[in-house]
Amino acid sequence: IAAVVLASALAPAFAQDSPVRIGYAIARTGPWSAGAQVTQEPNYIMWADQVNAAGGLNVKGKKRKIELVGSDDRSDAETVVRTYEKLMSSDKVDLILPPWGTGANFAVMPAIQKYGYPMIAPTATGRKLLGMKNPYFFAILQQPDAMMNALAEFLKARNVKTAAMIHVDELFGLEQAGALEAAFKEKGIQIIEKKSYPLGVKDLKPVLNDIKAKNPDAFIALSYPPDTFLVTAQAREIAFNPKAFYAAVGTAFPVYRDKFGPTVEGVMGLGTWNPKTSAAAKAYFDAHVAKFQKQPDRWASAHAWAALQVMQQAVAKAGLDRKALREAIANGEFDTIIGKIRFKSGENISTPGVVSQWQSGEFEVVWPPDRATSAAMHPKPAWK
Repeated sequence: IAAVVLASALAPAFAQDSPVRIGYAIARTGPWSAGAQVTQEPNYIMWADQVNAAGGLNVKGKKRKIELVGSDDRSDAETVVRTYEKLMSSDKVDLILPPWGTGANFAVMPAIQKYGYPMIAPTATGRKLLGMKNPYFFAILQQPDAMMNALAEFLKARNVKTAAMIHVDELFGLEQAGALEAAFKEKGIQIIEKKSYPLGVKDLKPVLNDIKAKNPDAFIALSYPPDTFLVTAQAREIAFNPKAFYAAVGTAFPVYRDKFGPTVEGVMGLGTWNPKTSAAAKAYFDAHVAKFQKQPDRWASAHAWAALQVMQQAVAKAGLDRKALREAIANGEFDTIIGKIRFKSGENISTPGVVSQWQSGEFEVVWPPDRATSAAMHPKPAWK
């Protein structure tokens, strides 16, 4: 009897000291892995290691170690959904972290609402996602209209009159293309060619040759990482060198710069930050390089880290009760490496649209002016 009483008395202490189990599915293989393994999973791992080294996650004053429960979603939406269903229903993890990409986040939206798990997504962007009005979904990445409005403002200021655009035929590309058309129309920039292409495309040279013949002032590829690399290589091959060359996901990756070298001088793309942005950003950058011997990307990596900072601050305040946690995220203001963050109807309303550009090995912020880390290079120099 004494043993039973002793065990009962100790049980709450053991329960308090149990790890906080945080589940996620992420692409380790397949076409999504190029982005996921640069932008998200390394940040998940580094964050958990840093928090555990400091004694654990602060859960309303009690520190508990983090246990990550992650698996490969194989770049497959059905696997994403099945994995999150299992994590939330039978595994009953304490928290979840998001998968990579707009499509995967869209796929898992019904499940997070069904089970009531807050999710802060650093690689999902689109009004269609926010239009679902899922109270548990928070998009910390800038939305398509913010990013495309920034690009339109930048090009308008440089007297760009005509543009050509291609986009991946997937939710991300469709949303970005719609936002770009609206922004360019408002700024009086004529889109003289618009083409879509399938995910996994292997050759864009015929499309690029057609666009080259039309001689636009600006070229915009609303692309995923493999397409960003492809369109850059093939534009160089055919000497297609408009005054402004902009590609989307992957342009901010250090491996993009490393693969092409001086070739990418003047290429623009989606961005937010670089190590010059703030002391906190530099500290994050240095820690990432020290741990992984590779640099984080200059767009969504910082949003991934900021999302983890938001979650950490919200858990410290609200604990692991998911409804209380959701309220804390929805109504709080958070200090992050990309600045103070507030959400309105699930959207990060604090981080503006940004245009960045490769210059001498760094992805410099060139727009808006109050965030710029360097003056813009326009027109783009010839391919090297």
